[in-house]
This record gives sequence, structure tokens and C-alpha cells, in this order.
Amino acid sequence: MTILADFGKAVAQLRDPKFTKILVKTLLVTALLLAALFVPFYWLIGLILPETLTIPFIGIYHPEAWLAKVAVGFTLIVGGFLMFPVAMLIIGIFLEEITAAVEAKYYPHLPKVTPLGYGEIIGDAVRFMFVMVFANLAALIIYFTIAPLAPFIFWIVNGYLLGREYFQLVAMRRLGGKKATRMRRDNGGKIWLAGILMAIPLSIPVINLLVPLLGVATFTHMYHRLNGEKPTSDHRNQYR
Repeated sequence: MTILADFGKAVAQLRDPKFTKILVKTLLVTALLLAALFVPFYWLIGLILPETLTIPFIGIYHPEAWLAKVAVGFTLIVGGFLMFPVAMLIIGIFLEEITAAVEAKYYPHLPKVTPLGYGEIIGDAVRFMFVMVFANLAALIIYFTIAPLAPFIFWIVNGYLLGREYFQLVAMRRLGGKKATRMRRDNGGKIWLAGILMAIPLSIPVINLLVPLLGVATFTHMYHRLNGEKPTSDHRNQYR
């Protein structure tokens, strides 16, 4: 199956020092952003709540100790929910590095491209992050209604979003927006299926942080395969 071959190449390149460097940077920036979200929250709690509180018939009560437990649980749940969307946002910054690393190894014959502007990439990544968050919040209603099918709905919804976003960004580097959109629509079913393959690991904490990196790499391979790229300098393809 060619989609699995694309994914296999992406996984195999995880040993590439360039990929390792990008992954480390992604994890560090993700951790810093999450810390920036939660540290002020804890600071505000400590500022508002007194260290001790005397309650009639109960005695001295320590609200900070109780609330600390609640805050930890809140952090684990919300942090786990936000971890992937935040990583998705960060990976947009490194999109060019990932695709360049894939092309340097597998498609060195291709001409260099002008990288997408950071403003365009980050703006698109922010938009996609909010779309993904709201789509999954909306899907929560369906999850609770038909709980046994929840994992499959999660994979289908996020598979569509992942495939659409990653393939579009990768294709835009060489084709521009209009041609990239046409190519994505022409191969919509295959791209959705590949997106579902990316979405399945999203169900696994920590492992889901690899998905943005593997997703960009997989769709880079998929783009070149669908575009008929071959290791010859005089190759012509249907979308140029």
C-alpha cells in the first residue's frame, strides 16, 4: 500500500539528525508555551486564596492544598487536550525544515523552492489550531451520544483536518495555492485516508507529539508520488 510506504519512509527518517533537532525544538517550545499558559493561573490562585481559612465547626482549613490537587487534575486534562494543537502550531514554524530534509534525502534532483513566508505559515497554523480545537469540542457531543464509536469518529474528523492542512501546505511550496487546492481535491480520498493514518496515533499521549513531524514528512512523500516525481532532472509532471 503506497500510503503506508510514505508513512514508513517518514518513520525511518526519525533517525535523521535533522528530524531529531526539529523534534527537540518542537517539544521545548510546546512545553514553554504550555508553561506560559498555566504558570500565571497558579500564581493567580496563590495570590487570591489565603493560606488558611477558619470554618465554623470544622476548624482551620487549607484551601491551597485542596485547590492544588484540583489544579493538577485540571492541568493534566486541559494540558493533554491542548498539547497536540499547540504542537501543531509550532510545527508550522518548522514546516520548511521538515520538507527540505525529506527532499534533500529522497528528491535531491528537484530544484530549490522559495519557502513560504513565516507570516503565511503561522497564520495558517493558528487558524488550523482553532479549527481543530472547535471541531473536536463539537465532536464531543457525538462522542457521548455514541460512545463505542467515539475513537472512529475522532480518527475520521481529525484525519480529514490533518490531510487537508498538511497536504495543502506541502503542495503550496511548489505549486502555489490554486494548483495545490486542485491537486488536493483531485486526490481527496487518498489524502483523507492518509490523514486517518496520522490521526490514529493522536489517541496515544506523548506519541501524539510525533504526529505533526511525521504528518508533514508523510504528505511530502505523498505529494511527490501523486505528482509523478522521478529521480530524473528533466521530469515533467501534470500539475506544473
